[in-house]
Amino acid sequence: MTLVAANQPKVDFLVAGVQKGGTTALFDYLREHPDLLLADVKEVHFFDNENVDWQKPNYESYHARFTPPTDGRPRLWGEATPIYIYWPGCLERIADYNPAMKLVLVFRDPIERAWSHWRMEYARGAETEPFAWCIREGRHRVNGDPSAPGHHREFSYVERGFYGAQVQRLLNLFPREQALFLRSEDLRLSPGRILGRVCDFLNAPHFSTFEIKESHIGQEVGQDKRISAIDRDYLTELFACDQLVFLEETGLSFSK
Repeated sequence: MTLVAANQPKVDFLVAGVQKGGTTALFDYLREHPDLLLADVKEVHFFDNENVDWQKPNYESYHARFTPPTDGRPRLWGEATPIYIYWPGCLERIADYNPAMKLVLVFRDPIERAWSHWRMEYARGAETEPFAWCIREGRHRVNGDPSAPGHHREFSYVERGFYGAQVQRLLNLFPREQALFLRSEDLRLSPGRILGRVCDFLNAPHFSTFEIKESHIGQEVGQDKRISAIDRDYLTELFACDQLVFLEETGLSFSK
């Protein structure tokens, strides 16, 4: 374990998940808060960078993504990289860096998340196979990255949706009071209420005002624009046990 020197700045909070779950909208809200300092880009991708020597990590490049204002007023540092809750080793690396890190997790129905993820990858050309194949036979492709067996950045449509297992791993590393679990639908429908919860969690003043942010909507692709009933039923059964764990750990559910 490598500790950050006492005189070095340290990131205080992370929006650590999940991909296609509304993290862009939350990042856009938080970077307008006068008492928060967000990284210069969304998705810094530091703790999932396998090129870092994690036996002796150098955090200078990470801290360089934060440019403090010239007024000298202290602010909480934070960034948003949604792969952190999913990618192996990330949470352990975060705990080594800052055991007091606060983690904000925004979850979306795992079926809708998988569908949106596939649409994004298909639109940008990383994916060429139909969704039905990808969530069944195509799952073997997650073993294609030797740096993270059983995980994949692009083809993890199903694997990223096992929220219960991911939350359990997080809570084995961090106290429950350092994690805030939210639903993307609530952020979209009741942004003021959810932002108030985030501010309370970070011990920051509530927003005096804010403009409604929209989550990024994936580019339309030349395939069906809605998930089929067969695929939905298949994924519902696949995620069922994990969703029970997720409900028990977080109190959140996506039941209609």
